[in-house]
Parts: sequence; C-alpha cells; structure tokens
Amino acid sequence: MYASLEEAQNHVWHKTEGLNSTSLVVRRGQPFRLTLSFNGPYMSSKDDLMLRIELDHLYYDIPITSSKATSQSQWSAYFQHGILDPSAPHKASVCVYSPPTAIVGVYQLHLLFMSRYGSYSRRVGQLTLLCNPWCTADSVYLPEENQREEYVRNDFGLLYQGTARNISFRPWGFDQYESGILEICMMMLQVSNEHKKNWKSDYANRSDPVYISRVVSAMINHNDDCGVLQGNWSEDYRSGVNPSEWTGSGSILKQWAESGFSPVKYGQCWVFAAVMCTVMRVLGIPTRVVTNYNSAHDTNGNLVIEEYYTEKGEKLPHNRDSIWNFHVWVECWMKRGDLRAGFDGWQVVDPTPQERSGGVYRCGPAPVKAIRERQIDMAFDVPFIYAEVNADVCVYIVRQAQVLNYTTETDRVGVLICTKSLGSNQPQDITSTYKHKKALQPSVRSTSPMPGPPPANNHGSAKGLSVELSLIKAPVVGENISFSVTVTNHGSVVKTVREYVNAQAKSYDHSPSDTFWEADNIIQLAPNGSKVLQHQISYSQYSALGNEQLVNLAVVIMDMTTQERVLASEEFNITGPIVHIQVADEDSIIARRHQVAMVTFTNPFSVAVRGMLTVAGSGLLEDKVLINVALLQPRETMNTVVRFTPKMAGVKMLHARLSLDINRIVIRGFKTITVRPA
Repeated sequence: MYASLEEAQNHVWHKTEGLNSTSLVVRRGQPFRLTLSFNGPYMSSKDDLMLRIELDHLYYDIPITSSKATSQSQWSAYFQHGILDPSAPHKASVCVYSPPTAIVGVYQLHLLFMSRYGSYSRRVGQLTLLCNPWCTADSVYLPEENQREEYVRNDFGLLYQGTARNISFRPWGFDQYESGILEICMMMLQVSNEHKKNWKSDYANRSDPVYISRVVSAMINHNDDCGVLQGNWSEDYRSGVNPSEWTGSGSILKQWAESGFSPVKYGQCWVFAAVMCTVMRVLGIPTRVVTNYNSAHDTNGNLVIEEYYTEKGEKLPHNRDSIWNFHVWVECWMKRGDLRAGFDGWQVVDPTPQERSGGVYRCGPAPVKAIRERQIDMAFDVPFIYAEVNADVCVYIVRQAQVLNYTTETDRVGVLICTKSLGSNQPQDITSTYKHKKALQPSVRSTSPMPGPPPANNHGSAKGLSVELSLIKAPVVGENISFSVTVTNHGSVVKTVREYVNAQAKSYDHSPSDTFWEADNIIQLAPNGSKVLQHQISYSQYSALGNEQLVNLAVVIMDMTTQERVLASEEFNITGPIVHIQVADEDSIIARRHQVAMVTFTNPFSVAVRGMLTVAGSGLLEDKVLINVALLQPRETMNTVVRFTPKMAGVKMLHARLSLDINRIVIRGFKTITVRPA
C-alpha cells in the first residue's frame, strides 16, 4: 500500500504555497486529501483502515469511514464520495479533517491496515498543521480576504521610524517563504522553556493563539531562554551586527538555528517586532508591525514621565523613565476566550525585552480595545502598554538640583500610532484604536509632503512670556537646518530677555548626548510685542551624526529682571536621500522568468563617497546581492543592474540598502513588484 499526500493541490487549497516544497503544510479546520494506492482491490466491507497522527508521544487513531463525520470538534477521515472508481479499484481518495482547535505542530502520519491477511502500518509522511484565519471556527479567523493577504501571506513590509512629524521607512523582508523558515519557526516552539518544562502541558495549550503569542514573544528575545535575538542599545556592536544593518528576518532566523540556538547579535525594537511578525505569519496568526511615536517607558507605573533641562536648554538624563521617539511592536488578531466578551481582535504583543510579564521578558497579548478603554485590570500587560501611549510628561527646568520652572504635557506621548496600509506602501494611522482622540494623518518622506504636523513640545508659556520653536522646513541631510524662535512679551512693560538655544544628538531610545551646537542672545521686547529670531545649523556642524540619529533642539527664554523662564523643544530626524529602483517591463513580470532592475543613486553631498550596496528581495533573489560602489563625486549618479528571477506569483518587494563610508550614513529604497503566474 502506498499513500500520496498530494502536496501541490493541498497547498493551493490551504493557501500554504511556498511555505514548504517537500512536505505537507495545511491549516486546521479544513480538510486535506490523501490518495491511497493498494496492492490489490480494497474490500471496504472486510478491510479496516486507520490513520494514525503522531505528535511526539501523543497520537490519534482515526478510522477512515465511508461517510463524512458530523462532528467538527475532532479529527476524522473518510473516503471521498465518487472517488472509488470501479475501473481503478486499487486507488482511493481520502479526506482528512482536523478540528479548528487542533494543536499547532509537526505531525507524523501513518496508515494502519488490518485485513484478513494480517495487519501492518506504513509511514505516510510529515504534516505541519497551522492556524487557519480562513476558517470561521478558528480563533484567528479574519473576515476580510484583503486583510488575510496582507497580514498572513504578505512576505514584505515597511517599518516606520523617525518622528511623527517626519516619518521615515525601513523596508523589511519577512521571508516566510524562504527555504527552512517554516521548520525554524516550528522548532522555536519545541525549544521554548514551556515545552522543555512540561511538553504535555505545552501541547495541551498550543491550540490557543493567546498561549502561542506568549511563547513566541518570550522566544524572540534570549533574556530568559535560548531565544533568537540579543538586544543592544549601547551603540557598540563590534561583537555582532549593528541592528540597522538587518534587512529581513530570514538571515536572522537561519543564523539562530544554524548556531544551535545561540542568540543572534544584535536587535533593537524594530528587529524584534519584525522577526516576531514573520514567526506569527508562518504559524497562521494574522500579524502586523506597529509603530508608536513618543512611546513612554514608565518604570514605576505612575503614568508620569519626568524630563529635566538645564537653564541653557540642555536635556539631562536624570531618571529611569524615558520617552522613545518611536517604539515598534506587533499586533496579532485573535479571539480572547480567556477574557470577558468584547476584547477580541487586535492584540498588542511586544517581544522587545523591557519588563517581565509572569516572570519572563515578554509582553502581551493585550487587547487594543482594553488599552483604549483603560481596562488596566485585564491580562496581559495592559497597564504597561497603556502608559506607553498615554503617560503625561512633566518638564522641569533645573539649576543645581533646584526646580526653576515646570510644565505638564498631556498630549505628547503616543502622538501617532501607525502600521502599513492594506495593499499600499503608505502608513495607516491607527491612533484612534488606542486612544479617544481624533486620528492624525501621517506622511512618509518619499511619497508626499507633510500635512499639518501633530502637536509637539515646541512652545512654552508662563505669566509674562511665551516662546515658540519652529522648523522652517523638514531637515535634509547635506543642507543647513533652519529654524525660528518666536518670543512674545505678554506684559505692559519692556522686557530684556536672554535666549539660550541648544542642539543635542540622540538615539531614538536614549536621552540626548552632549551638545553639538548652541547659541545665546540678549534681546529687548516691547510691551505686548514679539520678535522672531532666525537660526541655522550648518551641515558641517551636524554631519558627524549620521542619518540614523535624531536631534533634540531646545530653547530657554529667561526674563533678565524677574528670572522667569520658559522652555520649548523639538525632537526631529534628518531626512536622507533615497536609492531608486526601476524594473524593466514592470507590467509583464512573470514567475520563473529572468528580470532586470536598475538601481540608481545620486550623490547629494559636497564630498565624494563610496560604499556597499545590498539588494534583497524574498521570492525574487536567492541570496542578497552585494556590490561595492566605487568613488562617486558630488552630484554623480551610480547605475547598477540587478538580475532576479521571481519564484512565485504575488506582490513582492525588491529593496536596497546603501551604506556609505562617511559618518555612518545608510540610504534605503524599495520597489514593489507584481509577479504574474507563469
């Protein structure tokens, strides 16, 4: 007796094409088909057939019956009506059904055959069973097909960074169709602490995406286990890879598996989130990457973040609480049978190791609806995430540990929360799903001019004075940074005031470092009068920052008579140039046919540059293409031909990363490509 798993057809039916070419991958709650070939005619009245499905030491024996089972809550198998062809009595087609609550895992299939001549078993093959967002009875069911395509099957994305006033993008390959990635994701569940401690309990819980998301959240970081990534925010990456150099999940997951599950060095929040998105999409759980701008890390749980400035406008690193310019996590779609009604849907899961949850570095799943409604008594980690998007900010001006002035801001934290739009490369504003606030419209530097910016801490006022800090235009690498300071006297007498302006470099997750530019002026203000002061920071003064850093700009205005002080600040990123990608015959790209792309970059700097170009594209290129870029003179253009062969139909992304030899500058670009079936 012989059995065929009919992989190609089953993969089409179960929408698992490309996940594995050598073994069967199906989704629970949906039948798949086997074809049996017998050595002699099958006598259904005298011969008994059983399908044994093994998961380590667990197994299910499923009788293969002549009629379809009525129960949807257990495994079943039946001969498909009309398939037992009298002209081919040696063949039969069998439908196998797994319940929508089946355990996610890798099973071994055996046929048990009992006849009047004896009984024997034969191994049929391997079966990987995933969650099924196409099945209405599965707890990850997602109603809209375009959402399932985006949040389960799409293997590329854009990770949003920068600031809310000037969003920047990072192309990313989720790489779930790369060879070996499915096996690595399934192995991740097997090497988790939960499985090692109690494999029976782990399997018993592995039907629930709530449990799976907790396990994966812990396994993406290595803090408590043999997880995938080691975090590093020190800016010293000599023992590993700078987190900014990763372009996709595939190379990270493969390095982890090939090393025997040693941590990959290094990750930061967007890397942790993007790798988790890959794993969850592979497991069949709809997932998207989300960016929260001005994300609070409230270590003491008081929902207040304190910031301290000197009287000259220099920001001080005085407390454990912090505000990250952006923080990246994922949302996973699932029902919450463990909670009271009303909290199904998107759940925040954060694999970046910040705080422990249940004694382990993981976070979530926390219902987005619970965060919006401040249901802080709800599992898991709702209070921590609520603070990340809602904490107040107290800003103090201090001198020798004495508070000179303070203000409280209630609208800076969580000013914008966004994710990649469905079927589009634009960001989608989802702030209103987290907060009772009017949604803001984000912009991306490469696609559209910035509309009215969201609120910032760029104005301050006191009884007699107010100050406003304004960028004249979005800062661009290679150009001067131009801004204005508007000071207003609200009193009825002339005021003499001193202006201190201070610029500090900062990373997205740290307090600023030392001042790299400052200015001060003494001015007179007429009663009820205003003055506008213009400032410029030249490229030579900020060039050493690179384009991965941000700038904290602050102004303090002091009344020379009363010592009254007011502060305004602005944190901004500096927009870099873009690598452009064009594809020949863009409307006629066909799977398995050779294609050509042209990658171009024009040097906008006043000095010659050279560097390394990396081009990647899951499903388009087998391996990354590395090209040394020779010396480019100012305004000179580089044109590089990249040849690629799409493996499968669908929308794919070709993305480029150009690392220049000056000031750690990294330039990116991408092109989405629609591949038609062969």
